[in-house]
Amino acid sequence: MSIDSMGKKKVFVGVSGGVDSSVAAALLKESGHDVTGVFIKIWHKELSQCDWRKEMQDAMRVCAHLQIPFQIIDLSDVYFEKVITYLITEYKKGRTPNPDVMCNTSVKFGAFFEWAMEQGAEYVATGHYVRVFPDGTLCKGIDESKDQSYFLWNVPKDRLAKTFFPVGEYQKKDVRALAERFGLSTATKPDSQGLCFIGDVDLKSFLEKHLDTSPGAVLDTDGKEIGTHKGAVLYTKGERHGFTIKNSGTETLPHYVVNRDIEKNTITVSTKPAQDDMSTTISLTNINLFEDIKEKSAEAVFRYHGKPSNVQVIIDEKEATLILNEPVSGIAPGQSAVFYDENTCVGGGIIDAAE
Repeated sequence: MSIDSMGKKKVFVGVSGGVDSSVAAALLKESGHDVTGVFIKIWHKELSQCDWRKEMQDAMRVCAHLQIPFQIIDLSDVYFEKVITYLITEYKKGRTPNPDVMCNTSVKFGAFFEWAMEQGAEYVATGHYVRVFPDGTLCKGIDESKDQSYFLWNVPKDRLAKTFFPVGEYQKKDVRALAERFGLSTATKPDSQGLCFIGDVDLKSFLEKHLDTSPGAVLDTDGKEIGTHKGAVLYTKGERHGFTIKNSGTETLPHYVVNRDIEKNTITVSTKPAQDDMSTTISLTNINLFEDIKEKSAEAVFRYHGKPSNVQVIIDEKEATLILNEPVSGIAPGQSAVFYDENTCVGGGIIDAAE
């Protein structure tokens, strides 16, 4: 959906203090829209301290430079209830949720979207690297290395139809160049790598503070103890980082988590996926579709920037079954499975089970 072809609209842009949302706001203003920058405060007193005030100041500085109004909305309670509580609850169950998916669904395109419309906005906008058709159909961003459609599969189609994604039409390097052209103070600011809206907070470090974890044994597939980990609940099948293998050296092969025992607080690792970890059928719940389908051949992705797999999607109400053409390892219940028809996102769901 081109920002130049929609006529002048009143747009509330979620400005996070990063370069992508800054350029999104600048492009919208340049196109003649009535733009307001909104910083969404989600830091909660129950969370670890983060630099949200600096992010807010960066966002405010950009809006002042662009000469657009700046507002702050406090959604910290919504974020804690819908994202943090969900995250912790799912990990306690031994599942691996995706907080960015829930943040987009409940915060950015949930509470923020609803508030913006109540304030008189006709559209909202964000700095996501995606594209959307006027009817709300979601597509990958031009820069596939930055594409974020995986995180937006659960946003209702009618809300996407009322959202601009200006940077989705550009390569990241071009977004940086645009930031320089607009004279934005965020032009050279590094990308955030942490939890959605929290900043550079490592997920495992965050979970260690909010879950009852303790060190445990790393086992090989024969049950022999070969290392240590920080807490079995923190790991996902297929993961290869965050635990220590004894007597490892430069020639030691990578080890992958192939099993967890939450009660015994152990994880089992192998230098190759275990055969019983290979899945050919995946059950999904909480389905959201961007087109009306009952059965469809598609490509499915089971983690952000994961390798696509050819699947047959079979829909039954709010549940779905994916039949894989070839077995895939490391499927984690709680994560998102998102399916595509070339560059168009068909829909997605939460992985419930894999076999």
